[in-house]
Amino acid sequence: MTKTRKPHVLFTLLLYLLVAPSLSRAQSQQDFQAWLTEFRKSALGAGISKETLDITLPKVQFIPRVIELDKSQPEFRLTVEEYLARIVTDSRVLRGRDILEQNQDLLNGIYQNYGVQPSVILALWGIETDFGRSTGAYSVIDAVATLTYHGRRAAFFRQELLHALRIIDKGHIPLEQMTGSWAGAMGQIQFMPSSFQSFAVDHDGDGKRDIWNSPSDVFASAANYLARNGWMKDKIWGMEATIPPGFSASLAGIEVRKSLTEWKSLGVQYMENAESSVDNSAHWSLVAPDRQKGTAYLVGSNYRTILRWNRSHHFAIAVGKLSDRIAGR
Repeated sequence: MTKTRKPHVLFTLLLYLLVAPSLSRAQSQQDFQAWLTEFRKSALGAGISKETLDITLPKVQFIPRVIELDKSQPEFRLTVEEYLARIVTDSRVLRGRDILEQNQDLLNGIYQNYGVQPSVILALWGIETDFGRSTGAYSVIDAVATLTYHGRRAAFFRQELLHALRIIDKGHIPLEQMTGSWAGAMGQIQFMPSSFQSFAVDHDGDGKRDIWNSPSDVFASAANYLARNGWMKDKIWGMEATIPPGFSASLAGIEVRKSLTEWKSLGVQYMENAESSVDNSAHWSLVAPDRQKGTAYLVGSNYRTILRWNRSHHFAIAVGKLSDRIAGR
């Protein structure tokens, strides 16, 4: 005979199911706070001031949503053409041209200092944050602390957390204004804290490297990043090409480098109007993310520099294409 559960047993089970999640969350917060206490000791040892730690660490919050986003990053399925249609839009091109006109003196001065064309800076800025309009609303300290405590790359984010605290320690930005993406990319050009430390510039001379609010610092910091990673002002990023039927897949990739004459001998065609502005003796690579459609790009050293900013070929091609269109090419 089947036994009937007693009412008080069912009530206890239901109560447990309702309370257990909140108990689990409370325990997680307790564990996170205990971890922060230990982290504080190492941060002091790394040279972060007691004053900065007193201001920041008591306010740090664990963000479960950050962990969810870290675990569920979508696989990139768009073709290059689909990606370009979304990113290199007519409205973005027009916006970039307007900003170029409004900031001509500033951008030309930065070009003289760093050798990076204004259209390239604006293309990066436009793609990263839609010209500063979408910079991310997460607290950078909260995000990187969460990823340090409970992420896939804890060692990496631990260093980013220390860098972020140093930025506050040096007075570049108050804690409340240090916002960015869920992964800790900050400001209008989405520098990670380590990139900020290495490449951010105080171009307006106010004593702060402010990539959140100062257009001057934003533009100069982007230019400095590219310049110090090998940007060459007299080179183009690349050009569209067409590959012949039966083209060997082993020849496509950033590691393979040939002269334009060699690529032509293999049946690769490129836009004739670009031929006069490129160096035949340089080593060019062929990238073909959508190879099945026959679309490809011959790319040079500046393209490789863009890849240092973001390792995505979709991103690098979009920067090149948007830059060309803003510049009227």
